[in-house]
Amino acid sequence: MARELRIPKALRALPAPVRWLALPVALTCTTVVLVGSWSSAASRVEVPNPGPRAAGYCKALAAALPQELLGHPRQESSPASPYVAVWGSSPRTVMRCGIERPEELNGPHAQDLSPTVDDLTWWSQKRDDGSYRLVATMRRAYVEVISPPGVYSSPLDPAAALTPLVKANIPG
Repeated sequence: MARELRIPKALRALPAPVRWLALPVALTCTTVVLVGSWSSAASRVEVPNPGPRAAGYCKALAAALPQELLGHPRQESSPASPYVAVWGSSPRTVMRCGIERPEELNGPHAQDLSPTVDDLTWWSQKRDDGSYRLVATMRRAYVEVISPPGVYSSPLDPAAALTPLVKANIPG
């Protein structure tokens, strides 16, 4: 014998098509909310808090930054800041100006690869996710560029493209 499904009284008052769609709509809305919250949390960038002098240099650099970097359009950073620039969507290239001096420069990683582009040295560090962290050294404000994996022919490409702007706006 088949058991009769007990439907709550509030749902019985609704037309059958509405009852049939209630569960799929609720699941879809829940999925959209979860995915939206995950992507916004992942897209947030830690904003540096430079001192007054470095902040001035970083604001000058921000004003000179291109709307496109090596074919990738500039995006709004979250949260918006004159010390952060983002190009591309996923994966994306992130530049932060006015960061603290990386602690790794005091330890064994200080001897990691530090290529020089047009007399500007970029200390590089390969990260666990395959991206590269490049930091312009010997400047009055430290500039960090995160080069995502697999986007450029060389992970140094975005830093090399930004070198003239860093040199022009942040004195050594």
